[in-house]
Amino acid sequence: MVVFRAVAQHLSFRKAAEELYLTQPAVSLQIKALEEDLGVQLFDRTGSRVALTSAGKTMLSYAEQAHALLQRAEHEIAAIGGELAGHLALGASTTIAQYVLPRMLGEFLAEHSRVQPTLISGNTEHIVDAVAKHEIALGFIEGPSRSRDVKSESFLTDELVLIVPAAHEWAERARIAASELKTVPLLMRERGSGTRHVVEMALEDHHVKPALLTIAMELDSTEAIKSAVEAGLGAGFVSKWAIAKDARTGTSFKIVEVDELRMRREFLMVYAAGPEPQGLVQEFRRFVAEREAMIRDAIRSTRKRGA
Repeated sequence: MVVFRAVAQHLSFRKAAEELYLTQPAVSLQIKALEEDLGVQLFDRTGSRVALTSAGKTMLSYAEQAHALLQRAEHEIAAIGGELAGHLALGASTTIAQYVLPRMLGEFLAEHSRVQPTLISGNTEHIVDAVAKHEIALGFIEGPSRSRDVKSESFLTDELVLIVPAAHEWAERARIAASELKTVPLLMRERGSGTRHVVEMALEDHHVKPALLTIAMELDSTEAIKSAVEAGLGAGFVSKWAIAKDARTGTSFKIVEVDELRMRREFLMVYAAGPEPQGLVQEFRRFVAEREAMIRDAIRSTRKRGA
């Protein structure tokens, strides 16, 4: 069942083999044996393309239920001994994965050393899709989700700010008008990113149409935008969480206020629609909610030490 679920999730025998540390022929043999036992074909193999048959889709539904039950059993058995244990599959959009979640995970693992977390990162669309497909138990995203296959709840407040190279003409100004953004090359996150969505919506609200902006480059991470700004390639919008440590030096880039433009957003925690998460997943979800104030205070103290 484990092998079938891996192939069904990746729709690739090769990727399933890599995930399970098996050879591809071994994976193929196990799938063939399962199909023979059931008397049905689970996968449609056409050339290099792999797709689930109707029977395969039904089987995947039960495989996911079996996987969830096994995880719940592991968590409940560990709880009998008074501690949490087991695998915790998480995913986060890039800003959260780089700057927020490591702090939370470190605190959680200090209290629950037998928990084994895994973390994937990607843009908001990627993480929502992974949650909907039950590839991860909890996702942390930077923008709203339009998927009906997941539920979401706020867990942290963020604000996007404009940064420019330290030598830029705007670096010495107290603020600029939103309309001035049309006059400089901008560095933007890729489409599908929560950050990109928030920026475009905020600018639209201030009558600055994204089509009128000069997008010098699209980048797939906040770190890439920061590096490009430092190199003098343009101005960019980044999360305040992402520049908490950089702000203490203030030599490579400057934060520039945009008149009347406040881009606050809620970081969201998402999980699959249906029954509420239980066991270890529910405990981490509760831990995140309790630690919001702690994380915020830690970031503030970092800023003060660097002031």
